Amino acid sequence: MTRDQMADRVVHVVGIGLGTAAAIALVVVTAIDGEAGDLVPILIYAIGLVAMLGCSAAYNVFNASVRREWLRRFDHAAIFAMIAGTYTPFTTRLAGDWASGLTAAIWAVAATGIVLKLLRPRHIEAISIVLYLALGWIGLVAVGPFRSALDARTLALLTLGGVIYTAGVVFHLWRRLPYQNAIWHGFVLVAASVHYVAVIGLIVGA
Repeated sequence: MTRDQMADRVVHVVGIGLGTAAAIALVVVTAIDGEAGDLVPILIYAIGLVAMLGCSAAYNVFNASVRREWLRRFDHAAIFAMIAGTYTPFTTRLAGDWASGLTAAIWAVAATGIVLKLLRPRHIEAISIVLYLALGWIGLVAVGPFRSALDARTLALLTLGGVIYTAGVVFHLWRRLPYQNAIWHGFVLVAASVHYVAVIGLIVGA
């Protein structure tokens, strides 16, 4: 095992360990202190987060697995689930038709991406990053409704997390950079942590 691979495994072990514990804690806090409508969106977010971390860890840690192609498919599909899951606790708080409309639109795109990544992964391989980024920044179509529904701190955290994810893509594409994979996944963990703070703030601040 190379040093690059070892560093990436450490990042994944830390990510899946802390991420799973954090997701469970969030669900428990929501069940105890959250409002009636909070639990389902938070569960969706928690499942998406753990799915993304778990599938990424499985694909990147088990390099010699005979199921590696399927691990890759699940890894890439889980990114769509994570993006849509992260949006869900926030879009469901929007006013009027924005709540159902934007939530449904995001999940429709994510579901299409998940199916394609699982069944026809090579069909969208060339534009995968563009699709991830487009879905990640789709909230820009509802800047006004988000500003009305969320406080400035939450909006700042959501934006910061998106910027970190986007900046990390540079390292994801920089294949010749030493420790490139570990650095890229480090950006993912930091961005996911920022969004986690924003999500738990919905419950604690409710």
